Amino acid sequence: MEIQNSADSAPVDDRALMRKVSLRFMPLIMICYFFAFFDRINVGFAKAALQTDLGLSNTAYGLGASLFVIGYVIFEVPSNMILFKVGARRWIARIMFSWGLATIGMMFVTETWHFYALRFIIGSMEAGFAPGILYFYTIWYPAQIRGRITSAMFVASAFSSIVGAPIAGLIMEHANGILGLSGWRWMFVFGGAPCLVLAAVVWNRLDDRISDAKWLDDGEKARLTSAVGNVPAGLPHSLLGALRSPGLLLLALIYFMIQVASYGLNFWGPDLIRTAFGAIGDTKIGLLTATPFICGAICMVLLGRQADKTGHRVPYVIACLLIGAAGFAGAGAFSHSPLPLMISIAAIGTGVVASIPMFWTLPARLLVGAGAAGGIALISTLGQMGGIVSPIMIGRVKDLTGSATPALYLISGVCVAAALILAFLSPIQLRAKDHGR
Repeated sequence: MEIQNSADSAPVDDRALMRKVSLRFMPLIMICYFFAFFDRINVGFAKAALQTDLGLSNTAYGLGASLFVIGYVIFEVPSNMILFKVGARRWIARIMFSWGLATIGMMFVTETWHFYALRFIIGSMEAGFAPGILYFYTIWYPAQIRGRITSAMFVASAFSSIVGAPIAGLIMEHANGILGLSGWRWMFVFGGAPCLVLAAVVWNRLDDRISDAKWLDDGEKARLTSAVGNVPAGLPHSLLGALRSPGLLLLALIYFMIQVASYGLNFWGPDLIRTAFGAIGDTKIGLLTATPFICGAICMVLLGRQADKTGHRVPYVIACLLIGAAGFAGAGAFSHSPLPLMISIAAIGTGVVASIPMFWTLPARLLVGAGAAGGIALISTLGQMGGIVSPIMIGRVKDLTGSATPALYLISGVCVAAALILAFLSPIQLRAKDHGR
């Protein structure tokens, strides 16, 4: 990476400076995001046991999964605006602590309404975490390296499934019966307890502004401030300005479509594998469920670096969406054929999982300051509604038809539509090279 020196700043090694910043923040952020994503997928692994213990239908399970997203959607924009006011350090620490407690509370669920209430509360408590981190990046990282930085954070989401899926399976199998509790209850404890510790680490490790960083000298602060501040003139600095920005609602629509696909994989992937492979045990299902996320992790790292080199982002998002569309179509066609199904699910991971970090490099081309904080949260909020639609839709289709295949074909079409909208209707700011290249 090369960034321009201000006239009065001391010489600073660009790579060493960004390595120093990344070593300070990225390991912690990735660990936090690991548990944030595990909090989304663990309910998928608990599905069969939850349905048995609580007597849930597929539609009721889909509703509970969606209530998480409803809570997230309601509180996401307010959460990010509070973060902008009080700083990322305080607010993200609060998010980690409160959602950790709520997740642990899942171990006490005994009635259907308990399940509904806690999924809503967990979503409400987690609201603003991901967009808050994405806004935090706009403060600390120049635009020309955000592709790889954003990809690194989302690698943690893939790693959460790569590692978390087998661990979830092991916990459910081998912790079952400890203290008289089901294995799925212990799985939620595993997902929530570390967040309480991470909240304290976030409080002590993050800095709200470059000027707050006691671990940077004055020359490094000046250099980094100059680099991060090198953005195009005229970008909106307020939430109202962000709402008027051409392309913001279009990005929200595209993210909605991506989330329809993403939640389809997250909440129903284990169930599709279980249907195709039969009774192979939770541990093996967990291992197989990791496959799409391994493919997605590899793809997002490679694409993040390549996009940073070229300065273009949109073509890579389009390519990912089309690969994901092919994967969903294949999963529908081969829902009872183990090997073709796994190839299709791997394609879904390669496309859909890898499209998300690349997508999140786009809003900063349109927004800055409070406009970025509110605009990113608004895009995420409207987009997350896809996570409400997808689980309920697939659950309802499966209850009515006995198969998820029609819903998988529909999601494939949604991915194609998102690619076409981005290719032909997106504003020129999104399709242009990164500023300064």
